[in-house]
Amino acid sequence: MVTSTTNGMNQSAVRRVNTSVILRMLAVSAGPMTLTALAEQAGLSRRTNELILDSLIEAGWVTELDRVPTSGCAGRPARRYELRAEHALLAAVYLNTSDASAVISDVRGRILSRARRPLRAYQDPQATLDDAAALVREALDDAGGSVDRLRAGAVAAGGAIDDEGVVRRLVHTTRWEGVHLPDELGRRLRVPWFADNDTNLGALAERWRGVAGDHDNVVWAILGNRTGLGILIRGAVHRGLDGAAGEIIEVRSIPVGSVENLSVAQLTSPEADRRRVALGRFDAARAGDAEALAEVDEFVENITSILVTLSWTVAPSLIVLGGGLEEAADVLLPRVREAMRAARTPAIELRATGLGRDAPLIGAVKLALDRMDTELFGPLAPRA
Repeated sequence: MVTSTTNGMNQSAVRRVNTSVILRMLAVSAGPMTLTALAEQAGLSRRTNELILDSLIEAGWVTELDRVPTSGCAGRPARRYELRAEHALLAAVYLNTSDASAVISDVRGRILSRARRPLRAYQDPQATLDDAAALVREALDDAGGSVDRLRAGAVAAGGAIDDEGVVRRLVHTTRWEGVHLPDELGRRLRVPWFADNDTNLGALAERWRGVAGDHDNVVWAILGNRTGLGILIRGAVHRGLDGAAGEIIEVRSIPVGSVENLSVAQLTSPEADRRRVALGRFDAARAGDAEALAEVDEFVENITSILVTLSWTVAPSLIVLGGGLEEAADVLLPRVREAMRAARTPAIELRATGLGRDAPLIGAVKLALDRMDTELFGPLAPRA
């Protein structure tokens, strides 16, 4: 019941919460909802629901559908309502060391447009965030939207990022340390922003729309030229102290960097030319080239050593290989599975991402959706 969570609030705050509840219910519904169903599920009176829905229709958030008679049912057809998901837009940005990507989605998470461009200078955080904001505006234009319809955004980036969205540590450079990503992007595009590590968001996306929907304890792994882990425990991202969880590139005792210069390990490089070289080496391995196969074996040994450690520490039920590794899943997965069996690890499932390189972007959309509140959803119900 909504009223059980609103004790002590003034009437304006209660109306705002109730409005948010109704919008959320319509947002997650697979189809239109009747007035009766909304009232019952929200725990609100029919009249309160009518007032809220009338205000939302007037503001453009909700549509009342034509009444359709139901066969065998007496009386007037039920009043039905549907969220206008396109009324409000969300932005998601993914920053890596060479380029940036952005998508615009509606409030159901349906991607409407995308844009991508090389970064001018990744080592300069201000220039990079300027590029990110310009990319969002470009994607908004492509979606036929405008900044005034944008309600929130989220950014996926590398490094240890804390719960507030502050970059605490980034391997190979200190220039990003202390950068408050939500505040910086909020100054450029004046909506609420959220931020998290790219592998964390890859894991979040995989459970939402990828291959991990049937698992609660998941590790999403990028290994090779780039290395990082996103960890879900009981379905929630585990960031650890200052967002450091999963930043195994910083762990000198784990051999994460020993293969970063192997051609096959370039599958996870942010640079397209290097990825093409890696794909060529995997093609050679498929064709039986002895040198390419030896390189693959070395890479598999490295991957396995890291996953064995995870198997006995985090002990997820599923490990997902992403960040480019999915492009050679037919070569890597059977070899890594066999090596893990030989190491007698727990019976952890191993899969390749179903989202490709979009996983962090999709996870950023999910992060924005999860952080939605009444400010994001907009109008208040009318005063009684």
